[in-house]
Amino acid sequence: MWSPYQGAKWTCAGGTCASSVALMTTYELAQVNIGRLTAPLDTPELKDFTDNLEPVNATADAADGFVWRLQGDSGDATDLRIYDDEWLLVNMSVWRDHDALKAFMYAGTHRELLARRREFFERLSEAVTALWWVPAGHRPTVAEAEQRLTHLREHGPTPYAFSLRRQFSPAAS
Repeated sequence: MWSPYQGAKWTCAGGTCASSVALMTTYELAQVNIGRLTAPLDTPELKDFTDNLEPVNATADAADGFVWRLQGDSGDATDLRIYDDEWLLVNMSVWRDHDALKAFMYAGTHRELLARRREFFERLSEAVTALWWVPAGHRPTVAEAEQRLTHLREHGPTPYAFSLRRQFSPAAS
């Protein structure tokens, strides 16, 4: 049976104990990832990618722990850019926690396209994904995502901006 305290971390001092549950419900996990296109979006080289955008986004929207995703006028984020670079696509979303994000990332069509990312996007030497905790209800902007990703590139993982491999709790942020 599920409990709101399942997976909670407890801290006890002087006979008083507190749970991480309150922190986990007041913060949500924002993520941004970018990719430099190998060709224009409307070319045959990217057809598999563009044909799968709508189904992958629908799966994300219905996923357990999904909160929000960046959308432009097209209903996805393909018309938005980051770092003032017309070849860089930006994808940004907010999730309940790390586990919810990872469960989506590594399943189904998203996982299949992730495995094929070199067909659609160039390999970049700098970090392309950044995560950070936001107050529940906050919807990050592309400018905010650019700041977080730049910070991660310049300083490595910190509570301000971290990676999938090196995570921080909301309390550390």
